[in-house]
Amino acid sequence: MVVRHSSDKGKIGVGVPLEPFLHQVGGHLSVLQYDAYTVCKPLVSQEQKFYESLPLAMRCFTPKYKGTITVRLRRDSRGHLGLVANPLKENLEPFQVSPESRAVALWQTLQQTPSSESSPCPLTQLARSLKESAAKVLLRSDCHLSTQASPLVESEDGSQVERKGFNPWGLHCHQAHLTRLCSQYPEDKRHRFLLLENVVSQYKQPCILDLKMGTRQHGDDASEEKKARHMKKCAQSTSACLGVRICGMQVYQTDQKSFLCKDKYYGRKLSVEGFRQALSQFLHDGTRLRAELLEPILRRLQALLTVIKSQSSYRFYSSSVLIIYDGEPPQTTQGSTSGGVTSGDPAKVDVRMIDFAHTTYKGSWNEHTTYEGPDPGYIFGLENLIGILRDIQGE
Repeated sequence: MVVRHSSDKGKIGVGVPLEPFLHQVGGHLSVLQYDAYTVCKPLVSQEQKFYESLPLAMRCFTPKYKGTITVRLRRDSRGHLGLVANPLKENLEPFQVSPESRAVALWQTLQQTPSSESSPCPLTQLARSLKESAAKVLLRSDCHLSTQASPLVESEDGSQVERKGFNPWGLHCHQAHLTRLCSQYPEDKRHRFLLLENVVSQYKQPCILDLKMGTRQHGDDASEEKKARHMKKCAQSTSACLGVRICGMQVYQTDQKSFLCKDKYYGRKLSVEGFRQALSQFLHDGTRLRAELLEPILRRLQALLTVIKSQSSYRFYSSSVLIIYDGEPPQTTQGSTSGGVTSGDPAKVDVRMIDFAHTTYKGSWNEHTTYEGPDPGYIFGLENLIGILRDIQGE
């Protein structure tokens, strides 16, 4: 857990500063880091109800639900606006960051770097860059983010923290979220957030593929304007013909020591062949195709497909599937009878479902329509995804 120094208690009280989750690769709502193993996102009652009534068979395919928390806006001593959560348990230890929480360490170090009119802090420079060149930076097809080239910078206690690479999408979503909160609500308003498992906490260099599933993305409660907009996006992308499209991804490139990042605008433009090539790229570390990942990914997707087929009445509109693996090269040790022996588990992968704000099912809160049988669009997308990955495996 990240906490403020006890000397700040009298001024601003105990709280957990929420930082942008720097491995967010898609979506439009800001995902924030609560601690090394927990993220949070704005609460949507329909999504909360889904997690609270989650079928047992689906629990291994969704982030663990950890409850809700109250969040508020707060300005620090330098006037920087941020979000603070009431901690799950009081903790008055000195300011610290869990060693596993590289993203939090990066963000806080950028915030703590002194600034002046002539030399703005790196955070300000980065924010200005994203704002001023959104079309060139955020909307372009790809960008590389170095994890080692950046210099070391000092934190408040004098220790050095490396500026690890991160996906700019999370920062973009966080800035938009802060702007929206400031413009629509008073600063002292309390907001409710969902607390969820950080599903990439165990990975050193998490490679993440965010896939929007299904042939339909709008919820039953969508306005006619929103419905038309989402239908157009589906019709003009692989959502219509494959039941799945890329919403974002980051892939660690071992040759450049950086993440290759793609966003949702890139995914919307892909043809069927382009989608297949993008899946291959997601499994490529810059030097080779990680073919050993295909079989465990396929096993996990096939297991998910079996579960989805068993869930009658569920419609996972606008939901995504994350495919995750570690981009850190597997360590090798000198063997007695061979050139080298791989240590650890280089094929460790995960598949998780996320984003259930528009999911509907029998008994869901304020349901507008009741459906029979499993979700055909979701099944269609999973079957096509499995088929394409099997083709790549066969090659």
